Amino acid sequence: MTGVHWLALFGLIAAAWGLLYAMALPEDLRAGAVLYGGDFLASLCIVTPDAAGFWRITLMWALMSAAMMAPTALPAFATYDDLSHTGQTRFGLLVAGYMVVWLGFSLLAAGAQMALFQAGLISAFGDSRSGALSATLLAVAGLYQFSPAKEACLSKCRRPLSFFMQYWDEGAWRNGVRLGLVCLGCCWALMMLAFVGGVMNIAFMGLATLIMVLEKLPDLGRWLTRPLGVALLAGAAWVLLTTL
Repeated sequence: MTGVHWLALFGLIAAAWGLLYAMALPEDLRAGAVLYGGDFLASLCIVTPDAAGFWRITLMWALMSAAMMAPTALPAFATYDDLSHTGQTRFGLLVAGYMVVWLGFSLLAAGAQMALFQAGLISAFGDSRSGALSATLLAVAGLYQFSPAKEACLSKCRRPLSFFMQYWDEGAWRNGVRLGLVCLGCCWALMMLAFVGGVMNIAFMGLATLIMVLEKLPDLGRWLTRPLGVALLAGAAWVLLTTL
């Protein structure tokens, strides 16, 4: 059974990306998908807050979290797997603990999306209609790149062996939750830029995932964090100058 847990994890990631792609398709292209997925797939593809409601929006954010954040934690998952040698059960608990943190984030993000939509600050598809909102989100994400909290979380993500050795006795579930919290501390501000790039924008999701993966690499990542912060702050300034 060796390796089955990795196949399951990669299958989860692939399925999350596939469902997000289906949800992002234009309505006229979605119609044919009903033949393959029935009413469930059709209902899942309703992604506007007014039609979908809070729980479907939460599900969408949960899929985004699985698709975007699980790949960033693959080096940590591999490190734990190498250390444990105890089979799939504990590995599954680690991944479950990690994802439950991002499920909590999904609840908060869905609430934020509903509130911003009702306030008229974002469109039905989750992209900003407000220059002030876009500039604020870009500025917050840019400033956070220079914060001690970001650096502290990144240092743990970049050294998963030291991280797990420090907390090993707490078990797989608590290590997974702790890892999820650390990754949340790294990436929450970048994830919230979905309201700038568009919540259902597959290109934004792919680019953001690549950036977050690279940022957690120990050698390359340290050269990316601060320049990315500068770029985000420059983007905030540009939005202010062109829209206000």
